[in-house]
Amino acid sequence: MILRRWSMVAIVAVAIVLGAACAVAKAQDVATAKGGGSYVAIGGGVSMFESDYGQRFLGGGLIYADMNPEWRIGMEGEARYLRVHTNEDVTETNYLVGPTYNIRKWGFRPYAKMLVGAEKITLPFHYASGTFFTYVPGVGMQYIAGDRLILRVIDFEYQLSPGFSSYGSLRPYGLSTGFSIRLNPIEHYPKNANRWRWH
Repeated sequence: MILRRWSMVAIVAVAIVLGAACAVAKAQDVATAKGGGSYVAIGGGVSMFESDYGQRFLGGGLIYADMNPEWRIGMEGEARYLRVHTNEDVTETNYLVGPTYNIRKWGFRPYAKMLVGAEKITLPFHYASGTFFTYVPGVGMQYIAGDRLILRVIDFEYQLSPGFSSYGSLRPYGLSTGFSIRLNPIEHYPKNANRWRWH
């Protein structure tokens, strides 16, 4: 049942990202923005995950940072705290980092990522807790909304924690949305330009 539900969610998420990528690939833009596209951005958002422990959807918040030496390839670090809609005080916390790959520079930007890190799980009524290695493939869509603002329209992650021995491997999955702020704004040419044009 869990695998079937995950399969449906994964198919929808991948279809959204691929469909948007195909749509924007047909568009041509004449940008007034210039430069290599390197940037650092810090943001936050909200998440909803199927915990795979007790088969319950947990909600919470996340903070993340994107560090891109050039627009296509970067690194992401994120921390997620799932504390909403818990069952018997079950909570999950993630600390993850890994590479990202962006498909398009401006406008709607589909991306893929592969994060690794730690997942901390607190069991019912605080009976026990543990921290486990986890690896997290994901896909998503961002929108470059301005010189500094980047909207994270949708982000899908499928987490695998093979070391959770008392229950077998955990495979939580979920969606997130949010926004980030670039610490270095987009450069423009000419200098008085403040937007790019779309065709």
